[in-house]
Amino acid sequence: MDNVSNGQRILRMPEVCKVTGLGKSTIYGKLSEGTFPSPVRLGARAVGWRLADITEWLSAPERRWDPNQVK
Repeated sequence: MDNVSNGQRILRMPEVCKVTGLGKSTIYGKLSEGTFPSPVRLGARAVGWRLADITEWLSAPERRWDPNQVK
């Protein structure tokens, strides 16, 4: 489902999970910690995330995979 506002793609939770590789509980945990992009309100009971915000979050240096960190 593509929700477009001002020409920007909005992702719903299933797409966010797929793109990030995280589960819903992990995403909501990171939201409460303040370490995940804030959702935008789509309606009384619906939220979504801007694709640009998720892409930026994924490309942050602290999220890049480093094979030297594997134990």
